[in-house]
Amino acid sequence: MNQPGLKISKQRATIRHLVEEKLRELIATGHFKPGDRLVERELCEALEVGRTSVREALRQLEAEGLIRTEPHRGPVVTKVSLEEARQLYQLRALLEGFCGAEFALKGRDDELDRLKDACEAFAAAASGQAPTEQLVARKAEFYRCLIKGARNIYVEDMLTSLHNRVSMLRATTMTQPDRLPRSVEEIRDITDAICARDAERARRASILHVEESSKIALQILSAQELA
Repeated sequence: MNQPGLKISKQRATIRHLVEEKLRELIATGHFKPGDRLVERELCEALEVGRTSVREALRQLEAEGLIRTEPHRGPVVTKVSLEEARQLYQLRALLEGFCGAEFALKGRDDELDRLKDACEAFAAAASGQAPTEQLVARKAEFYRCLIKGARNIYVEDMLTSLHNRVSMLRATTMTQPDRLPRSVEEIRDITDAICARDAERARRASILHVEESSKIALQILSAQELA
């Protein structure tokens, strides 16, 4: 199978992946806001990478729904409408409820340990008034552990896509008054239920967490649409 033209550049693929992750982070933390243009030349200069890597990363983020290409403007960060957000959170609640229950039933001890570590890392970042990007990163790690523990590759694919789309709302909801302490409590409730192997309690706690997050996000989007 050693034929010319079949080899790929691992180095370029790695750079593209790093660019994708950085752009997701910049969108999730609000550095790039919905409606902002993503200019290839400026991104190349800021990230110090070639145009090919930036272009490929933008294509991937467009496939994920994080950005879209507009006529005469090029790539822009996607604006999530109120109705779209409502549907996203409804589906996310169902899937994360499933993950919580399945994790409680199927999770290995080492997976439970990673979930507890992720929970406490988020709690520590919240109590220490960490910057938004660190809070978002710690929360994302908790969700990764939760999703992996369910051991369902199809649910993992769907939730990863949903989380990518919801990520731009997460930083805003966590910075609302009193939301962060409640979020920590909800994450701990999920973790405690899973570690207790209580599937029904884990399902309810996971759904409640999404529902509480959605209330804040939908309030913010509603106010923006009325403005």
